[in-house]
Amino acid sequence: MGIFGANEEKTDKFILQLIEQSKKTNEAIIFLEHSLDDDAPSKIEHIKKIINEIDEIRNVLMDDLHNTFITPIDREDILNISNALYDMVDYTVTTMDEMHILNVKPDEYIQKMVVLIRMQTEELLMAMERLSKNPRVAGEHSLKTKILEKEVEKQYRKALRDLFIDPVSLDTIKSIFYKREVYRHLSNMSDRADTAANIFGVVVMKLS
Repeated sequence: MGIFGANEEKTDKFILQLIEQSKKTNEAIIFLEHSLDDDAPSKIEHIKKIINEIDEIRNVLMDDLHNTFITPIDREDILNISNALYDMVDYTVTTMDEMHILNVKPDEYIQKMVVLIRMQTEELLMAMERLSKNPRVAGEHSLKTKILEKEVEKQYRKALRDLFIDPVSLDTIKSIFYKREVYRHLSNMSDRADTAANIFGVVVMKLS
């Protein structure tokens, strides 16, 4: 049985808002994935537009939380999931910005990590979409998010190893540290997906 009982078809507005934020987060990561080879300033402006749309979703969600006594899941869980999703998109902007400013070109590791993070956002979206009626299925999707985070971390460590595998000269040290910053942003982005999945796991446990 889902949150609202067997005969209840309505999905709570807070769940709908988190679903909408999850969709926008996924949209932002897909845009990052498709923009890695194109660091034009217009691309950064587009991702900032997505953030503005997410800001509006979150502002309404926060206002509704202030004005609502009963919520489908704990208020702090709603807030923390929303914050973790927002942090992911914030890291997307930082990644695109620094790749543009520091002239960091996408390598194999950056591409792999972004693909895995996009898969994380897809799992989180499916988890949110299934939470009301099928919380245990939602929990399986949140678990997949955590498994993907471990793969991102594995790629991150391999990337750091390969950065310093050859002797470093003064001519290349700056570019190495610039690329390391991009790796770090992507790792942090994946960590925030893992945070959302952890909270989600607690939510599912409370509902099951």
